[in-house]
Amino acid sequence: MSITTPEEHIPPAGPLDVTELDAAVAGPVLTPDDADYPTELAGFNAAATPAPAVVVGATSPADVAEAVRYARANGLRVGVRATGHGPVISGRGHLTITTSRMTDIQVDAAAKTARVAAGVRWRDLAAATAPHGLTGLVGSSSSVGIVGYTLGGGLSPLGRQFGFAADRVRRIELVTADGVIRTVDAGAGSDLFWALLGGRDGCGIVTAIELDLIDLATIYGGGVFFAGDAAEQVLHAWRDWAPTLPDTAGSSVAIVRLPPDPNLPPPLQGQTVVHVRFTYTGDPAVGAQMLAPMMSAGPVLLSNVDVLPTAALDAVHMDPPGPLPSVERGCGIRDLPAEAVDAVLAVAGPQVASPLAIVEIRLLGGALASPQGVPNAVTGRAARYCVMATGVPAGPLGDQAGAHVAAVNGALSPWASDGLLNFAGQTPAAELSTLWTAADWSRLEEIRRRHDPAGMFTRIG
Repeated sequence: MSITTPEEHIPPAGPLDVTELDAAVAGPVLTPDDADYPTELAGFNAAATPAPAVVVGATSPADVAEAVRYARANGLRVGVRATGHGPVISGRGHLTITTSRMTDIQVDAAAKTARVAAGVRWRDLAAATAPHGLTGLVGSSSSVGIVGYTLGGGLSPLGRQFGFAADRVRRIELVTADGVIRTVDAGAGSDLFWALLGGRDGCGIVTAIELDLIDLATIYGGGVFFAGDAAEQVLHAWRDWAPTLPDTAGSSVAIVRLPPDPNLPPPLQGQTVVHVRFTYTGDPAVGAQMLAPMMSAGPVLLSNVDVLPTAALDAVHMDPPGPLPSVERGCGIRDLPAEAVDAVLAVAGPQVASPLAIVEIRLLGGALASPQGVPNAVTGRAARYCVMATGVPAGPLGDQAGAHVAAVNGALSPWASDGLLNFAGQTPAAELSTLWTAADWSRLEEIRRRHDPAGMFTRIG
């Protein structure tokens, strides 16, 4: 995803003096000349590392506020980085605040709420909530940071029943463009609250959020791996089956090209497979009956569907646990007719020589289709499915990764609907505003201009 800033924000010329900033913050202040600079900026996507003039390793909201005030005084743009799963800030003359040291977690089991600082990952919160039989709306990977994920919407395998993660936020603590630490909720500062939840960028640096937890200790779920040769029949079977699921169930299907990694189960090493993911929050026996029609869709290489603690939701999607280079782009679609499945297979099926590591289709709908009591700017509610293509810009076909990712999205353009911000990937900047309705985009931009008139905070679009 591209991040830009208004043209009137001119970066300073010459080297910056960071002496006073270094003295004012508890965390490290680094420039490109410092040995720890690359390590501080390393993130999950190894192909997308920012190169700011200054990076501040914040340890507290006070550090963030000092960094924002310094940036404002020196004409720098400001961006934030936690786990490096999100978009990369591009362009010269900017300051990046890393929040990975901000890891405070407060769980109120009686109220079923949690307050998490900006650097907390989902796996950290899961460790704190699991003893109480509670969970948050974690996504497909628990290595992702909670704040960035939630501000972009936050799509969970449990979302069809419980909505987006943004739908369950109570309060947001942030540093605004004037360098002041503020707290907003749906009642106080509601315009900023609305814009942050779904708009994510351009209004301030979020330092903590308070969210509602769900009373759910276990689910029935996991994945079924089919032989790649059966991709056509499995995908067509899934498109018939998935829309019949109740809102208490979720599913996605993916064409996955796996490396010859000895850490993978032997049947999957070096194979192209079709991975059907499934979750159900009700009786496991009912869930097994629900999944049964898909089990005969093709040759099964491996199945790991079982009763899982919600803290182990990673087992459903089995996303890569560590950093890797990637190029991504996603879209929403309003329907999935047979022609759409054939279009995906034509550009990304097992018969295609491709650098695409994964092309997945997620079933949406249910509680995702409308806000669940919390006003927000979350996109993608009208889409019935979300599609994401991820390519690896390495190896013999690495230089074609971007083209193959674009081809998947282009093939589905006849069925395009509004997409999800967190799944936009490298969507061209000029197209990002179309994720929102014209009215919501206009409101979002007006709120950004009002709270950051100089355009200091990096923003989408």
